[in-house]
Amino acid sequence: MGPSAIRIARLGERLEELGHHVKDHGNVSAADMSTASVGDPKLRYLGDVIKQCRLVADSVSRCVGQGSFPLVLGGDQSTSIGTLAGLARSGNRRGVVWVDAHGDFNTSKTTPSGNIHGMALAAILGYGDPRLTKVGGVSPMAQEKNTVLIGGRSFDSMEAKAMSRSKMTVYTMREIDELGMKKVIQLGLKIAGEGVSQVHLSFDVDSIDPGEAPGTGTPVKGGLTYREAHLAMEMFSDSRMITSAEFVEVNPILDTANHTGELTVELILSLFGKKIIA
Repeated sequence: MGPSAIRIARLGERLEELGHHVKDHGNVSAADMSTASVGDPKLRYLGDVIKQCRLVADSVSRCVGQGSFPLVLGGDQSTSIGTLAGLARSGNRRGVVWVDAHGDFNTSKTTPSGNIHGMALAAILGYGDPRLTKVGGVSPMAQEKNTVLIGGRSFDSMEAKAMSRSKMTVYTMREIDELGMKKVIQLGLKIAGEGVSQVHLSFDVDSIDPGEAPGTGTPVKGGLTYREAHLAMEMFSDSRMITSAEFVEVNPILDTANHTGELTVELILSLFGKKIIA
């Protein structure tokens, strides 16, 4: 229902108003959790997640082949495995900016929940169950040294240790508090773009404080403010470095009057060039 909430907030029309040509490829078919099989409790709904990620990968790959900018809407963060799998079909020399309250760096050996959306970044970088890491046939799907996580504030203990051993860079909310959002985005873009020609943006709406974005499944207090999130999008836009993007974890069941869906559209518009003064 997340993509529907974003569409209801008129994403396509508002991007067209900015001068962009938009082609909506529609939703991938997804299993109904009320009837789907959980399977392995350490890799919940693995079979269905893999099927859906492959469909996302196919759609993203087609967009790239047509010379379009792939913009993916979710849905939970496991969608990202499909997004990056599709991008990796044209090569994995790619940086990633991952804006998220969580690390998403668990594997089946470290996860306390078994939720694959908490394993997405690890799988993209080649860690974890090979059925996830090799969804698109390319592993890793992006460059670990060019991966930057921004806004983190809730990590599982074993996950945090794995992140500390990794080659990626992590800017938690403490670094944002100390350095300011402008400096963190400047540093993050420099790292993500060094030596690569493509940078993917993955934006989880739970990176924003739940007071601003209540419609998400795993909210954590103390997140980005409305203006910090917009500044990030405006700086990403100005940099012209972002070549693909996804906005995920919108859950309208938990929202109020589609507030989070509307906020997500506003952020996407800032990424695609909307300015306070044209």
